[in-house]
Amino acid sequence: MKNRTIKVDYLARVEGEGSLYLKTKNGAVVDAKLKIFEPPRFFEAFLRGRAFTEAPDITARICGICPVAYQMSAVHAMENALGITVDGQLRSLRRLLYCGEWIESHVLHIYLLHAPDFLGHQDAIRMAKEFPDVVKRGLRMKKLGNAIVTLVGGREIHPINVKVGGFYKLPSRAELGALTEELTWARDAARETITLTASLTFPEFDQDYEFVALRTDDARPEYPMNEGRIVSSKGLNISVAQYDQHFAEEHVEHSNALHSAIKERGSYFVGPLARFNLNRDRLPSAIDKAARAAGLTGKCTNPFKSIIVRAVETLYACEEALRIIREYEPPAKPAVATEPKAGTGYGCTEAPRGILYHRYMLDAKGIILDAKIVPPTSQNQKTIENDLRHFAEKHLHLNDEQLTWQCEQAVRNYDPCISCATHFLTLTREQV
Repeated sequence: MKNRTIKVDYLARVEGEGSLYLKTKNGAVVDAKLKIFEPPRFFEAFLRGRAFTEAPDITARICGICPVAYQMSAVHAMENALGITVDGQLRSLRRLLYCGEWIESHVLHIYLLHAPDFLGHQDAIRMAKEFPDVVKRGLRMKKLGNAIVTLVGGREIHPINVKVGGFYKLPSRAELGALTEELTWARDAARETITLTASLTFPEFDQDYEFVALRTDDARPEYPMNEGRIVSSKGLNISVAQYDQHFAEEHVEHSNALHSAIKERGSYFVGPLARFNLNRDRLPSAIDKAARAAGLTGKCTNPFKSIIVRAVETLYACEEALRIIREYEPPAKPAVATEPKAGTGYGCTEAPRGILYHRYMLDAKGIILDAKIVPPTSQNQKTIENDLRHFAEKHLHLNDEQLTWQCEQAVRNYDPCISCATHFLTLTREQV
């Protein structure tokens, strides 16, 4: 069997810049690398020396696709350090903001980045010629997600209305109510999206993953967005503050993002598939029924089917947004009062692509002394590379063009956000 090298210099239809390298020898994959060469942007260093109040606006700039996730993890960590709790309608508004981000991010991935793989097109522009109504539906749904983020967050990209303790400005009932008609349409469109994704043809590729996600306690049994303990399919169940005790990061030569691993076992999998498998019982019965009708009758361990799970989560986000708007009563104040104090705070929320961990150390004046941010893609990178090895070995009968296409799709299953490489290795110099 001939030796082969598959090299993709620039991965298409992912957020950010990365490449793929695959080498086979005598029918086995001997090397698989997802190379993240986009320079890390050192946001943790930018945060040091800044006031705790600045963290939500600074971290929102890390990603243009999921800025809400960065803001929410930042504010939860800061509130944890300050010892304050945001609840009631302010908490619900944060959840609504997250609904908007899940809708726009999931829909972008499903319709514009991932569906072309399944439908045999190089990109969404060419796909639109054959499926114009499908693409139009996706664009309209994404526009709605952006509208929610704009109203609650103050801006479509890099929202500016979020602050530690709540918001700067509250929306009125009338403003939120104006979204109801389009959200009702989007709920139906999300059901159509589930039907569409379930009709696609998927490779057989079930794997033994350790799924990791947030899970709320039984007193508030919600599908996780902003809060919860960190749990896994292999028994992990820890508080967010215990994250660093169980997860470690390491530098690998080919990546400008650190690789994360569970200290006891190694690679793990975060994102929609993890949330769904660990929190399916938290979904409303009607949405669980829709998932079962789409073929998700039990535990799903095929990453190619994550596109169906994203559609299910989009439906959930639409339903949840409608519920929050229906029950909304403007609170008396837009934010809980905050006072700086020394301490360390921990936050973890569910970005569209998986758990996003923040840790901050503050001095008595509320100045950030240290910051740590662990994005979902760096947590998944080991698993992506493992999948590439296993998947390629099963498909070495394909020609180079077909194998390249399939391996790129395997990477896109994760909806990687390569630009979220917030930090790199620590450089230690030793003088002799």
